[in-house]
Amino acid sequence: MTEHRPWRGVLVATALPLNDDLSVNYDRYAEHCAWLVENGCDGVVPNGSLGEYQVLTPEERARVVETAVAAIGGERVMPGVAAYGSAESRRWAEQAGEAGCGAVMLLPPNAYRADERSVLAHYAEVARSGLPVVAYNNPIDTKVDLVPELLARLHGEGHIQGVKEFSGDVRRAYRIAELAPELDLLIGADDVLLELAVAGAKGWVAGYPNALPRASVEVYRAAVDGDLDTALPLYRQLHPLLRWDSQVEFVQAIKLSMDIVGRHGGPCRPPRATLSPGQEAAVRAATEKAVAAGLA
Repeated sequence: MTEHRPWRGVLVATALPLNDDLSVNYDRYAEHCAWLVENGCDGVVPNGSLGEYQVLTPEERARVVETAVAAIGGERVMPGVAAYGSAESRRWAEQAGEAGCGAVMLLPPNAYRADERSVLAHYAEVARSGLPVVAYNNPIDTKVDLVPELLARLHGEGHIQGVKEFSGDVRRAYRIAELAPELDLLIGADDVLLELAVAGAKGWVAGYPNALPRASVEVYRAAVDGDLDTALPLYRQLHPLLRWDSQVEFVQAIKLSMDIVGRHGGPCRPPRATLSPGQEAAVRAATEKAVAAGLA
């Protein structure tokens, strides 16, 4: 019997619907999680960067996880458990386990530029929660790079089962597969979706399916199946939007696209500012073009 790996497939790093007063709209969030699954996505990742976890209170953060589990079932929910301290990340992993989640996603220490010993200790501590851990490599924001050799060591010591790879360097997929063939590679940036899918990725922690789930799932499934005749034209059509996932303003861009397609994106909490007029025009034009092409 094969081991269940709930992080495989398309897991949407969910945007969090906020009311005009910037309070969390949990009912809309529950409906959004259910809508994503109904439209072909395999699960959700609450409390990632796209979910604005850094500006949530502990009570809000816990309730977001519980809301997602109640909406679609815990095996489909892989919360982000990043925090400044390893003990706090472990507590968030334990909370996820108590809520019924099947796995968690964890950034390396991000309060400072941690060395390899600190990274190993951090992942070891959170792995003690008992839930499978998927590492999240985002050297752009964290200043800590989980290079393939370090990932292989983390996996070899039993601390991680997968990695969301956001470095943008698609060459790493092949090195990771050589050094740690049992470590699941997950696509971490929407704009290298095709390249990493072809390189053997087992899943996608995705941003733009928040607005365009069906078309996004279609390009992912075609790419992992090697059906480039289907995947490549669709990927080209979506790429003007997918590339926003790697921009600083990715949360605002994805929320705007959600609003345009008739979902509730809504505002972001400070310090995230609104898009500039030029950025808003670019996102709006690309989204409207996707809608006109029947991709929404």
